[in-house]
Amino acid sequence: MNESLLRELIPAVIGVLVRRGADFAAAEDAVQDALVSALRTWPDNPPNDPKAWLVTAAWRKFLDQTRSEASRRGRELAVESEPPAGPVPAADDTLQLYFLCAHPSLAPAAAVALTLRAVGGLTTRQTEGVTILQAALARDRLGEYQAQAAIAALHADAASAAETDWVQIVEWYDELLRLTDSPIVRLNRAVAVGEADGPPAGLAALAELDPSLPRHAAARAYLHERAGDLEQAADLYAEAAYAATNALERDHLTRQAARVRQTLSGLE
Repeated sequence: MNESLLRELIPAVIGVLVRRGADFAAAEDAVQDALVSALRTWPDNPPNDPKAWLVTAAWRKFLDQTRSEASRRGRELAVESEPPAGPVPAADDTLQLYFLCAHPSLAPAAAVALTLRAVGGLTTRQTEGVTILQAALARDRLGEYQAQAAIAALHADAASAAETDWVQIVEWYDELLRLTDSPIVRLNRAVAVGEADGPPAGLAALAELDPSLPRHAAARAYLHERAGDLEQAADLYAEAAYAATNALERDHLTRQAARVRQTLSGLE
C-alpha cells in the first residue's frame, strides 16, 4: 500500500467531488470513507487506476450520504447525468480546491486548518497538535515538555534530515539542558550539533560525555561516517551493536557496520 500516493490523491479526488456538486465537508467525509475501503481492499486487489477507483468509491459514498437528505435530492438528480464510473478526466481539480481554501469569507485560522487538511493531507488531530504547541509556547512559561515538543515538531516539519532546521534544534536542546541537565539530552544535542556545524563539532561535543552512555558508540559511529572516517565508523557500529540491549537495535547496528565495511572494500 503506497500511503504517499493516497495522500497525493486526496486533494484531487475531493476536487472532483466538489466540481460534481458536493459541498466540501461532505466531499471530505466521502473521500475519507473511500480511503478506509482502499486500505481494506488494495493490499489484495490493487486497482489499475487508483484515482478513478477513489473517485468512484467516494462518489458512491457521497450519494449514499445524500440519499437520506431530502434537501439534497435536487443536487443528486442534477449530477446523475455524469456517470461516476469509467475513466476520470485528466483535468486537475486541485487548483479549484486551493481557491476554496483561500476564500475571503473564511477566517485565517479556518483557512489554514482547511488547507492543511485538504491540500496537505494532514488529519485534524495533527494541524491541533501544532496549535496546542504554539499556544503553550506563547505563554512564555517554558517547561521540559514544551521544549521536547518543539524539537519533535521541528523534526516532523522537515521533509528529510537534510532539510531539518538543525540550528534551531540545537538551540532548543540548549533550552532543554537549562531545564534538565540530562546526559541523554547532551548526547542528542551532540548529534544535532554534528548536523548543524559539521561532524567534527559533533564529535567534540560527544568527547565531553561519558562513553558508557547508551548509544554513545552509535552516535560516534554516525558522525565518523559523516566525516568520511569509514574504518572508525565500521568499528564503532560493531561496538554499538555488541552493547545494544535489544535484538532490533543490535540487528540494525550490525547491518550498518556491514554496510560501511562493504563500502570500504569497494574503495580498496
